[in-house]
Amino acid sequence: MKFKFDANETYQIEAIDAATAIFDGQPALPSQLTIPSGATFQVVPNRLDLSEEQLLENLKKVQTEQEIPVDDALHFIVGKTEAVGGEIAVRFPNLSVEMETGTGKTYVYLRTAHRLYQRYGFRKFVVVVPSVAIREGVVKTLKDTEAHFRELFGSPPYRFSVYDSGDVRQIRTFALSDGLEVMVMTIDAFKSAATVIRQSKEGLDPPIFQLQAARPILILDEPQRMESELSIAALSSLNPLVALRYSATHKNPYNVIYRLTPFDAYRQGLVKRIEVDSVVETDNASLPFLRLDEITVKKKTFVAKIAVQKLMRTGKIEEQVLTIKAVADKDNAHNLEKLTGRPEYEGFVIDHMTQESVIFTNGHELKQGQTTGVDREAIFEAQIAATVEEHFRKQTRLRDKGIKVLSLFFIDKVDSFRSDDGIIRKLFIKKFNEIKKRYADWEDVEPLEVQASYFASYRKKGQTLVVEKDAPTTKEERDAQREAFHLIMQGKEDLLSFGDKPSNKVAFIFSHSALREGWDNPNVFQICTMREVGTDTERRQQVGRGVRLPVTQDGERVRDEQVNVLTVVASETYRRFADGLQKEIEDAYGKGSAPPRPANKKKRASITLRKAYLAKPEFKELWDKIKDRTRYAVEIDSAKLISEVVPELNEASIRKPRITVQRVKLQANKTEDLFEPIIASGARTAIDLAGRYPVPNVIALMEGLLENTTPPMRLSRKTLLSIYQQTTNQQAALDNPHEFAAATVSIIKEKLADQLVNGIKYEKDGTWYEQTQFKDEIESWEDYIVRSTEDRGVGGTSLYDGIEFDSEIERDFALKLEKRSDVKLYIKLPKWFSVDTPVGKYEPDWAVVMHERGDGSPILYLVRETKSTLDPGKYRPDERRKITSGRSHFQALGVNFQVVTSAEQLPNDGA
Repeated sequence: MKFKFDANETYQIEAIDAATAIFDGQPALPSQLTIPSGATFQVVPNRLDLSEEQLLENLKKVQTEQEIPVDDALHFIVGKTEAVGGEIAVRFPNLSVEMETGTGKTYVYLRTAHRLYQRYGFRKFVVVVPSVAIREGVVKTLKDTEAHFRELFGSPPYRFSVYDSGDVRQIRTFALSDGLEVMVMTIDAFKSAATVIRQSKEGLDPPIFQLQAARPILILDEPQRMESELSIAALSSLNPLVALRYSATHKNPYNVIYRLTPFDAYRQGLVKRIEVDSVVETDNASLPFLRLDEITVKKKTFVAKIAVQKLMRTGKIEEQVLTIKAVADKDNAHNLEKLTGRPEYEGFVIDHMTQESVIFTNGHELKQGQTTGVDREAIFEAQIAATVEEHFRKQTRLRDKGIKVLSLFFIDKVDSFRSDDGIIRKLFIKKFNEIKKRYADWEDVEPLEVQASYFASYRKKGQTLVVEKDAPTTKEERDAQREAFHLIMQGKEDLLSFGDKPSNKVAFIFSHSALREGWDNPNVFQICTMREVGTDTERRQQVGRGVRLPVTQDGERVRDEQVNVLTVVASETYRRFADGLQKEIEDAYGKGSAPPRPANKKKRASITLRKAYLAKPEFKELWDKIKDRTRYAVEIDSAKLISEVVPELNEASIRKPRITVQRVKLQANKTEDLFEPIIASGARTAIDLAGRYPVPNVIALMEGLLENTTPPMRLSRKTLLSIYQQTTNQQAALDNPHEFAAATVSIIKEKLADQLVNGIKYEKDGTWYEQTQFKDEIESWEDYIVRSTEDRGVGGTSLYDGIEFDSEIERDFALKLEKRSDVKLYIKLPKWFSVDTPVGKYEPDWAVVMHERGDGSPILYLVRETKSTLDPGKYRPDERRKITSGRSHFQALGVNFQVVTSAEQLPNDGA
């Protein structure tokens, strides 16, 4: 298997474009070998010629285009560090990209590095990660994408490496290279003064000095885990040009330049849908863990010792014994929710005590020696059984599609599985052997043959895997754990492949906390959460390991919503898990950016095709009108394009290539023993480089940049030459030809995008969608279905016996169609019913058959798009362009198309 990458994913291109546009106005820099002042080494560094004012102007423009709240200032990390010439002040901007987990942020930032090299000549990038697990995932993506990027960018000089403290030559090679260099480092590799990279040996400068002199662009993967003072100081010690921060759960967003929210990802079908299978004791579901160890009398008052499960500062949940007096001596002294920091104890406020029991205000009585709450072993057994059963069921259904199913368990503690008599290990073997008898493909499979585990008991030192404390001690155990490490962290293809190798058989993965941010696998279809939820973002982090879209044996992404469902087997009630996950997302993005609540697995349902309706005259006529596929042609009005581009190009600020100097003064911090750099003056030009280099063919430069856009654009040389001839900014082309070409192409792309859509013409291509593509049955959940009545002449009726809705607007639309007697038939159009457009596929929402003015009047055949607003200015640009293209497509078919916000906007409302 080899993973395949789609270079035309619109949302990824938007994120790459946003990062690239931040540096608009930066000249393309040739490689330049320099010797830093006071150094005995040479480097080929990055260089940023833009002033802070220009960066801020670009930031505001990008945020406006991305519909992100506009910042008034750049946010910097400021510090100081020891460098080759002594202590230096460090100050660098931080730009954040928020992308929902599973949508390919690693691919995005690696491709961004290639684009920045191609466009501006930035060539030194350091990817900093917080853990070995994330590092291994990045390295795997670097290897998988190498051929893809070489093809996409024309085989640039490109090398990636993983920092190895045992090979200092690696840093020298990185610093001296004049090609694109990407180095991956864990932050621990340079966080403390004792690390190898900071050490001077044999009178030579510490290797970190060469890295600093290269002025790398930092790419921070999961930066929320690198926000401590020590980590921030470590990042400053690399003296970066700028930091690009990528995460779904930023702790400090600094300046956000792109945002793909969970709702965006859900709406666009970029991640799996989620269902929750809750496993709780039905007679004890509302009781948290409580144990009354003793009640004593001290100073004439009762004192109780009550064991609870408390949320610690570390984010872990641990059993703690609380000593509580019957007479409260401070606020909330009797409130277990406040004392434990956990909402599970809501309502457990001590009312009074007796010699034998504690009575709470909710009526619950806890007697001395009594334990209430969950039976952990019984819950574990039920969770494992539910996960294994669901795994077998899905694998049976998906095998013929070439999809291998994986299940991931987050366990309570390492010994529960690593130890031979660990409770989770024993229960997994027991339930696997019981359930496999019902599935022929699994009857002869042994449970331990199909499992692997990773508990972060190993770390890399150089290229050697080092065993840490609490790890297996025998050679056989260590070899087995190394194999599991390689398979889970590096051998994704083996894990996803059917085959006879032992690694191909693994389908169940066990971990404690090591497989959090940064690790995922596209074919994880079940996640079993056997750990107590600690931090505010833990549910989302756990779920994030399985939301990526699955792949087939050919490495192709699967886009089938019926396949792309992640089942979370949780040890809490559905309501608590769903509410908690929803709250985590809403706290991060706001209520409007959260997707629908996860579905309840226990409310699985389906909708069935009414096959008899396919023979109805209403459906036949509707289908004949809308079934045709089309091809489009775009008429570009060259004169109009030139007239729109030239005025903006005349006003474009294209600065001459130059070397700038910026004066900085140091100010003593009043509270800490350090100096802070304060900008004393703006950047000034020290050396003007205009005219020092041969002027290339500017038209050819523009052609090359247009061809390297995604998708590629082509304009005639005559049009490009006319733009050049008519602009009053021609001197800029002589002073800085590369940036002139980049600025011109940027304006062309913006003006061309709307013209491509507005001038689009569709015609039938001789093919059509077949009725046989409608599935006989669609699986869903009852909470997300509007049931449709049979055709009794009292309201509209659907092609299926129900409608699966994605939003409240769709739900309300379907409910109102059901009540309208003038609606004869309606269809929620399936995802496969799409229209090709210049900006991607457009998927219309509804097809409706209705009377124009009540019974007996002419029949109308309509296609409708439901939106929350009719104002196109509030749509995202590509969304607006897709709808415009869709309208042109249906006009070519002679079908009435409109955008509506409700069913009341259909003709003849109330008939």
